[in-house]
Amino acid sequence: MNVAVVGAGAWGKNHIRNLHEMGALGAIVETGEAAREALAAQYPEAPVWDDLNRLIESDITAAIVVTPAPTHYDIAMELLQGGKDVFIEKPMALRVLHAEDLVETADKLERVLMVGHLLLHQPAIQWLRDALNGGLIGKLHSIHQHRLGLGRARSAENVLWSLGVHDVAVVLYLVGKSPIGLSISGHRVLQTDVEDDVYLHLNFPDGVQTHLHCSWLWPNKDRGMVIVGNDAMLEYNEADQIVTLHKKTIGTDLMNVDHGSEVIYEGSGQPLRLELEHFIKCCQERLTPISDGRNGLEAIKVMQKTIEKLRS
Repeated sequence: MNVAVVGAGAWGKNHIRNLHEMGALGAIVETGEAAREALAAQYPEAPVWDDLNRLIESDITAAIVVTPAPTHYDIAMELLQGGKDVFIEKPMALRVLHAEDLVETADKLERVLMVGHLLLHQPAIQWLRDALNGGLIGKLHSIHQHRLGLGRARSAENVLWSLGVHDVAVVLYLVGKSPIGLSISGHRVLQTDVEDDVYLHLNFPDGVQTHLHCSWLWPNKDRGMVIVGNDAMLEYNEADQIVTLHKKTIGTDLMNVDHGSEVIYEGSGQPLRLELEHFIKCCQERLTPISDGRNGLEAIKVMQKTIEKLRS
């Protein structure tokens, strides 16, 4: 199966390289002339076009949108209406109405719609969801996420939209429910209208609460998660793909319980490659992706509420 990539920026090049290695690169659409020349030389098996219509008119049936976030909706809609299965990098849109429109269009035209929530394809995240559903740590109390580092600051989207949308998608996937309330605080340091440091708090049914600290203005890269239950706790180190079970809690008598810790899962695999393989399988077998349009829509609903809260 051949897949086209629309957009050959820093992340788009990763998609192109992986599809090439998989023998599944069908075409590239890129507006930059110099970039097109370099891509044509590097990937001679795939045509490089400067016009999206060339892709729509071709017999390629699936495409990946890796363009700036404000363009996602328009490009994805054109591709869906052109009969293509579509993979959109996160965020799928910047407005809930646009995300809903994409989901409805994909359903109506019976097209696969997948959103690039990369972390959902980490084997460790799949393992964590199974562990929580299996009651490994008892009743879930809270999830604490952090995504910190000296990152690439954006001018069109704040740090939560640029980086934290991954974590929002993960927490929705792990909890398995939609939040019933949220609070957020943000700090604008580098620009007057873009938050560089954000704290997001979500309330879920059954008393579950989650917290996310997200910053691209931080000295060290630190990405991970702590999950607290009434019987034990789980710690996820994203960089090393390690999950540690901490058999620790505080009893009803308020006394500490500590039965030690152990590494209980070590992940492997390249998440982008796994994500692309999953997209191709869904297209071939007409399956619903793990990170489908509805999953992306739920994340956008949370994200839009955060913008409204920050602006107020």
